[in-house]
Amino acid sequence: MDREFLDQINNDHDLDHAIAEEISDDIAYYRTILSNVVMIGAPDEDWVLVDTSIRKYHERILHACEKRYGNKPPKAILLTHGHFDHVGSAKKLAEYWNIPIYVHENELDYVTGEKSYPPGDPTVGGGMISLLSTIFPTKPEHLEKWVKVLPNDGSIPFLKDWRYIETPGHTPGHISLFRDSDSCLIAGDAVSTEKPESSWAIFFPLQHIYGPPAYFTEDWMKAEESVKTLAQLKPANIIAGHGLPMHGEKMQEELQHLADHFIDQAIPKHKRH
Repeated sequence: MDREFLDQINNDHDLDHAIAEEISDDIAYYRTILSNVVMIGAPDEDWVLVDTSIRKYHERILHACEKRYGNKPPKAILLTHGHFDHVGSAKKLAEYWNIPIYVHENELDYVTGEKSYPPGDPTVGGGMISLLSTIFPTKPEHLEKWVKVLPNDGSIPFLKDWRYIETPGHTPGHISLFRDSDSCLIAGDAVSTEKPESSWAIFFPLQHIYGPPAYFTEDWMKAEESVKTLAQLKPANIIAGHGLPMHGEKMQEELQHLADHFIDQAIPKHKRH
């Protein structure tokens, strides 16, 4: 049933709509049906791809990347974590480009066939995506041929101006990316800029800062600490895994409010775990 669902939503877009939106000279993102794919690097420079959406989206991602970079492949793929809507097309893209895939060491087992994620929790409420989460794939990916562990000092290969920040909670090895020079934050699923449990948000996005997708978040105490860590950075821009990019004072105020009131604002009152 999960494959049928994914095949159906994959038919909702064709290649003509697979175009990245530029945020700055060296950052662009492609909004897929379930999550965002981020490209770091100017069109005339080396670049890195962050996250890869769901399975069977590789042709659309390739089209979006080639429109921006021509035939120049990225130096690597970087995964914020290994959930199906971030890792889905990683293998196909790594094969096509013949490049490595980097993950945090605590996420390694989930992309090398060793561990499965817990099943989605439909009891968190909030919308159709939560209800559908029980059919979302949770089995581990097999990226052994391409995967490499990120350095433990926070540095990111091929991105000397960026560092990764450990933001566990949503998954054990979840990371976010931060560039100090312009305070740009790529948050993965540590926070969202749309209500991630709601299918309406996919088609009618309203920009607000929300917590991580509740149906897949494993450790709410660590998730809270991760949000507090991100708020302390005072990012000027946020590109989250779900939702449109946000910037400015309103975004910073909402992020701080989420950090200060995480228990009331983000943690579901009714949840299975």
